[in-house]
Amino acid sequence: MSEPSGAMPLSNHLEELRKRLIIAAGAWLVAFLGCYSIAEQLFERISEPVRQALPKGSSLVFISATEPFFTLLKVAALGGLVVAFPIIVWQIWGFVAPGLYAGEKKLVIPFVLFSSLCFGGGTFFGFTFVFPMIFSFLVKYGTDVGGVNAMLSMGAYLTLASRLLIAFGLVFELPIIIFFLARMGIVDHKWLAKNRKFALLVAFVVGAVLTPPDVFSQASIALPFIILYEIGIIVARLFGKEKVVEEDEEDDDSEEASEPVP
Repeated sequence: MSEPSGAMPLSNHLEELRKRLIIAAGAWLVAFLGCYSIAEQLFERISEPVRQALPKGSSLVFISATEPFFTLLKVAALGGLVVAFPIIVWQIWGFVAPGLYAGEKKLVIPFVLFSSLCFGGGTFFGFTFVFPMIFSFLVKYGTDVGGVNAMLSMGAYLTLASRLLIAFGLVFELPIIIFFLARMGIVDHKWLAKNRKFALLVAFVVGAVLTPPDVFSQASIALPFIILYEIGIIVARLFGKEKVVEEDEEDDDSEEASEPVP
């Protein structure tokens, strides 16, 4: 196995980081401009779960003159992030690749592909299956309070929806993160299994931080986190560094055994 590239001066690392950040930001900007041209249609789509949950005759409102403008900007920024995500991941990989082995560098295409699919899959799962349940529960709970009408702000809704979508996308990256940590020998399946209880705690802490303060919303993040953590343990068992090291040691032992004794 080839060794990682030699150490680079700090100035070279900073220059490489600057170049990667510029490319990632440029990709996000181009995607943002493209999404801004259809920002109204995107907002209609994103707000569909809450509009369906609102009582008949209710609708989203804006409470300041600039709220619709900035809301559409945020929609375009969120859409641009999703569209540019593969390029952003590619730049992250390009920055860390010099410190990897030659065999690990060949994983760039699978890494970008599966990272993008996992992020997109997480946002799709959250939007399609979790959003309708979360907002139906929250709106129903609010309207059950006597004398209160549902008049949700479009900006406040988008802020919550964006946070949830990004949270679901990042949580679904967990198996990919575990895969590369295991390949680099930082963690293995035994360590992950041993610390399962701490992962359970982290799952509910993440759910509590990223979701509204109700048990249902927190569980909607925590349960996928736990399931994906278990998948990560399987991934670490199959592809982890420990397995590679053992195979290398077996090869070394076989070579030593084949050498003639002087």
